[in-house]
Amino acid sequence: MASITFKGNPVTLLGNEVEVGNQAPDFTVLANDLSEVTLASSNGQVRIISVIPSIDTGVCDAQTRRFNEEASSLNNVKILTISVDLPFAQRRWCAAAGIDKVETLSDHRELSFGKAYGVAIQELRLLARAVFVVDSNNKVVYAEYVSEATNHPDYESAIEAARKAE
Repeated sequence: MASITFKGNPVTLLGNEVEVGNQAPDFTVLANDLSEVTLASSNGQVRIISVIPSIDTGVCDAQTRRFNEEASSLNNVKILTISVDLPFAQRRWCAAAGIDKVETLSDHRELSFGKAYGVAIQELRLLARAVFVVDSNNKVVYAEYVSEATNHPDYESAIEAARKAE
């Protein structure tokens, strides 16, 4: 299991760690309009799944903006940003920030994604920062569990993995 800290303190992750080569686990999260979204909702596309603790924090804000900027240079790649923020808060933040190429999704209801991908932080009921790239056949081709939840992920490696999977 990945070893993660949040502000220097070790945290307990629920679920199983996902590794490169694994079949991507299914999940059910909520779109900003409260409709359910699953992994199958984007079948046939390469997905970058950007996982953040909360959209309203500096690093999460920067991570979401960075992937939104990169989206226009990627073909047939869907970028999903998943957090436990309420769908209403995600929609408000995206509108204020001008985010239009990344789909924000909420795992607040059941932690379905968090548990399926081993990123649900038991002590905080937040998701640990991580990035996964899933190819069009639902195989995990990139997985990064950021060891300190307040640090940035390796954007370049995730984007390169998505490009190779296109």
